[in-house]
Amino acid sequence: MSIEWMLIRGSGIVAFALLAAATIWGLLISTKLLARIAKAKPLSWFHESLAIGALLATTVHVITLSVHEYLEFTWLEILLPGASDWRSGAIALGVMSLYGLVAVSGSFYVKKHIGHKAWRTIHFASLGVFLASLLHGIMSGSDTRQPLVVGLYFGSVIVVAALVGVRIASESQVPGDRTATVSTESV
Repeated sequence: MSIEWMLIRGSGIVAFALLAAATIWGLLISTKLLARIAKAKPLSWFHESLAIGALLATTVHVITLSVHEYLEFTWLEILLPGASDWRSGAIALGVMSLYGLVAVSGSFYVKKHIGHKAWRTIHFASLGVFLASLLHGIMSGSDTRQPLVVGLYFGSVIVVAALVGVRIASESQVPGDRTATVSTESV
């Protein structure tokens, strides 16, 4: 097994794990589940750091794919969705995940210029990035059937789905309606 192949596989798994962690952390922040144990700024900084880590691991994944001799991906196939002949749909999802990750991660640095509403809209796309990245890994990853990878995929989906449910439930609460808040806090 070549060092490039190990880097491709390892960086892809690490990129997904960091993306899942960033998604989960962002949902924990937006649901305010962590508000009682820490201030928002350090929580946001850690969320941003996880996203940047995912972007760096994805960059290693992409660069290593470009130099691997067996798969022989061209830069066009790596950067243009649908250009790859090998597992075209799966690779397209990975390419779109890369662009989405760049947009969402980059939005941290332009928030004050684009405003909170635009920033929030961009951040909603992170769920699509998470799902596209998950599907990319499942459909094209050579380690998809490994127990730890199955656990990573399944576990992250369960946690993200649960937190999205909490987020939707908290958004649907009527402002000033304390009965729902009191009943969940007493549990």
